[in-house]
Amino acid sequence: MEIIKRQWLRRIRTADWVTPDILTRRRWVKGIVTSVGDADNFRLYHTPGIGWGLFRTVPTRAKDLKDQTIHVRIAGVDAPEGGHFGRPSQPHAEESLVWLKNRLEGRLVYCQLIRKDQYGRVVRLFATLRITLKLVAVPLVSRPFLPSFLGKRWASPLALEMLRAGAVTTYEQAGAEYGPWGREAFLRIEAKARTTRRGMWKYGCVGETPAEYKRPKPDVNL
Repeated sequence: MEIIKRQWLRRIRTADWVTPDILTRRRWVKGIVTSVGDADNFRLYHTPGIGWGLFRTVPTRAKDLKDQTIHVRIAGVDAPEGGHFGRPSQPHAEESLVWLKNRLEGRLVYCQLIRKDQYGRVVRLFATLRITLKLVAVPLVSRPFLPSFLGKRWASPLALEMLRAGAVTTYEQAGAEYGPWGREAFLRIEAKARTTRRGMWKYGCVGETPAEYKRPKPDVNL
């Protein structure tokens, strides 16, 4: 009983709480999305067991959510980059972010945890730097009104939804993960979004892809 409680009923508070064994087994977890940061990642409040929404509640205040959520990077997709570090945002970055916020915030999501992303966002805290680890995961969005035991079986693959909407491109860098659908399915759905001018493809070519945008640029002052 103690083993079951430790493995399946104990909350995973942050990515730092995820053990190598959890990643080796590619364990599924469920939770409520509390916020969306960029257009390809979000914060998940892990809700193991039963009773959530009845006698167990998910915090809503920022101070109560501090160090209580898992930072999830959506596997297999790359979103237009918002402006940061003095660089302007890419075209459609804001629209992709709004799309993901509308789709996820407050929703129940199932995530298959794959690996830790060691290139987590660097957050400046006063005079120090803190690295916030992200977990690369395959998210499924629960459909409304379904009982929890059917939730994952009938849930919708988030990455494929985003590709259909033209909100992201297929991530093809080293370590890319595509779940059970595979890389070819991702590329096929992205190609259809391009030809039908969905989302970022509304005006055809988008210039730099998110991957190209993030590559280090040569210093012209050298």
